[in-house]
Amino acid sequence: MPRIALATYDPGAEPSRDRDLPVLVRALADAGADAVALPWDGAGTDWSAFDLVVIRSTWDYTWRAEEFVAWVERVGKVTRVANQAEVVRWNTDKRYLGHLAEAGVPVVPTRYIAPGDPAELPVDHDFVVKPTFGAGARFAARYTPAERGTALRQLARMHDEGLTAMVQPYVSGIDVSGERALQFFGGRLLHASRKRAVLAPGTAYDADKVAHPDLRPWTPAPAELAVAERALAAVPEAPELLYARVDLVDGEDGRPRVMELELVEPNLFLFLHPGSVGTVAEAILAAALTP
Repeated sequence: MPRIALATYDPGAEPSRDRDLPVLVRALADAGADAVALPWDGAGTDWSAFDLVVIRSTWDYTWRAEEFVAWVERVGKVTRVANQAEVVRWNTDKRYLGHLAEAGVPVVPTRYIAPGDPAELPVDHDFVVKPTFGAGARFAARYTPAERGTALRQLARMHDEGLTAMVQPYVSGIDVSGERALQFFGGRLLHASRKRAVLAPGTAYDADKVAHPDLRPWTPAPAELAVAERALAAVPEAPELLYARVDLVDGEDGRPRVMELELVEPNLFLFLHPGSVGTVAEAILAAALTP
């Protein structure tokens, strides 16, 4: 009976935001595994006692990115971890979008403004400012050129905290066709979903946001699947990934572009796709049993 740990975050007194976690633990048990969900930063956990540690919902890591990556690397030295530590280190910093662009993958155009860099912002179109380390639209906001002063204050706040900012044009196609999330597990397309735009005009960058508004099942078009597969093939050294999520939006030309490539702890949305639970459990079990 393989021992499998699903790494999550510690919600404290609040209910966990990972609705899939108890369902997945039960499915793994039904498949013949000894599975348990544990906080990644829990004191005293012997990760070497597990055949596989799956990074499942470590959704507080973006505030402590270096600490988290160091934890993944430590775990990877004593047992198998998925996804692999080198993938996690590459993917936690959203400057990976530049790597994808260099590899010819269509992505949302992105500029990076590190602390000390000139704060150059667009003057002729709406734009988005967000950190290179972030999740759930944390420290992200949408601006018009007339709101440049507010955007500069956001940049100053981020730079004071040592964060590098990403500046992207606001992709208006998201208001029409939404954002599509293509999920892969065990090297195959698992399912896909679509949601409305997260960043509403006038919402403050430090306000809480609904991460997945109006989330619904989606059947990806061939062009969407092709872009997603190109993005996955461009991951350095083409590692074997247990899971991945590719978020797509339509560019000004109407063609899909990568908004984000999530290889660390993507929400699986199994509550929306209950038929995928068995496939996910089987893939995790197979990874745990792989010599």
